[in-house]
Order: sequence, then structure tokens, then C-alpha cells
Amino acid sequence: MLIRSGYDIALGVSTSTPLVAMLNVRPERLADLRSPHAITNDRGVPMQHYHDNFGNFCTRLTLPPGIVRISSSFLIHDTGAADRQSPTAAQHEIADLPSDALQYLLGSRYCETDHLSNIAWGLFGHIPPGWQRVQAIVDFVHEHLRYGYEYARATRTAYEAYQERVGVCRDFAHLAVALCRCMNIPARYCSGYLGDIGVEPVDVPMDFHAWFEAYLGGEWHSFDARHRVPRIGRILMACGRDAADTALTTAFGPVQLVGFDVHSYEVKADAKAGSNTPALAA
Repeated sequence: MLIRSGYDIALGVSTSTPLVAMLNVRPERLADLRSPHAITNDRGVPMQHYHDNFGNFCTRLTLPPGIVRISSSFLIHDTGAADRQSPTAAQHEIADLPSDALQYLLGSRYCETDHLSNIAWGLFGHIPPGWQRVQAIVDFVHEHLRYGYEYARATRTAYEAYQERVGVCRDFAHLAVALCRCMNIPARYCSGYLGDIGVEPVDVPMDFHAWFEAYLGGEWHSFDARHRVPRIGRILMACGRDAADTALTTAFGPVQLVGFDVHSYEVKADAKAGSNTPALAA
């Protein structure tokens, strides 16, 4: 299938303010692009691109005083399959893990394994290791937290989410990541697009989404504690230890979010690269 995705974000600043954005697709999805993926801004501000230590494709620019609109719209191919399920995927012994996975066992800014370790072992120590244990963590987080935009708080940590029992998608992901790490399962936080493809559409404006990946059976597997069920059309933009590593934008000074629009929907297979025509219902 083909998916049209993109965003239009307006930021306001009173003085020149450096900004780093993680609004590109991950390098592993570049081969799926069916149109150029270009970030533009309406003020002609020069932009530089680089890869960070987690392999994310980042953009640097300095916002001039006033309002700057950053946007992108692209067409990408997707298999149309739901998140892959591998119930026999085994959990690795720590000694057998690749070295680059070890960092995803450690506590981080939003995932305090020290506060949650005893809780995790009490909840999941009796669950067989591997896929079944990760799924048990997903089920627990899905049931334990109540979702709502009114609960959004940029500083909420995994332990605070566990205590408060509310949050948005990033809190679901943070708590699941932290619990997996407590059980010696490498887990990384992910951000990207997830449109209402193959499910009943929700009557709220679309946002970017957060989920997580666990390392099992020699591969990274996607899990989503917010939705719990496998989904179609997940487009990864960035991954890291937690939201501090994958922030959509990091401004080095005061900034105001003036406008925000995100889209990701299936389009007809014969759609032109520049077309925004959604697929018709069957």
C-alpha cells in the first residue's frame, strides 16, 4: 500500500533560537519512499542534516524572530501488514546480546529502572522470558494507565506514570520500556507516524505517536502499550533510550507552538507523488 504522511508545524520565537528537529523518517525506511522526503520552511532558513548516535536523521536550523513554519509531505510504500508477531522469539542472556543493545538495558531520563525493578520482578518474574513476558508487560501497562490528552505532561517519568496511572502515548511507552529493562530485555523508545489505517478512525486531530521496540530473537520487534493490538502503517522516525533522545524538536531558548498538523493515511496505488487524495472506502 501507499501512505501519504507529513506535517506542518508553526513555531514562534522572539529572538534567534537554534533548533534541532527529528522529523525525518529513519534511514531503514528510506528505500520505501516513493516521493522525495524534504523538510522545508517558509522563511528560507538554511538547514543542516546529520545522524546522531542512535542513527536518527536530524535537522539543525536557527529560527529567526517571528513565526516559522516547518513542513514536509511524502509518499511511502508499506507492506500493509500489521505489526509482526513472533510468539516464539526468545529472550537473550545478557552475555549473548550485541554490544549496541546493552545501552537499552540501562535506566535513562524518563525510564527509572532503579525505582521500578522490584515492582517489575514482582509483577513479571513468574512469566516465562521472551515474547510472552514482553506481551505481559504491554497488557499490564495498557490496563494500568488511563489515556487522555488532558493528562499530558512533558516531565512525567515512567515511575510517575506508574504511580499516577494516567498518561499519553509517550507515558505508555516509557513505562513499558522501563519494565522491560528491569526484566533484562533491551527496549528502546520509538516515535513516528501511525494513522488510522485498518481501524475505525478517531474523531480527534492526528498527532505523532510513541511506541517501543524490544530486542528478542536477534531482532527488534514493535510493541504498542497504548493500543495493545498490532497495527498497520507504522512509520518510524526516531528511536533512542527515551523521549529525551527522540524529541520532535529541541529548542535552545523560549519557543511557542503556534500551529501543529500531522497526517498519515492510505492513498490509491496510482496516486501521483504530489497528490493528497485519500483512498476511497471499499
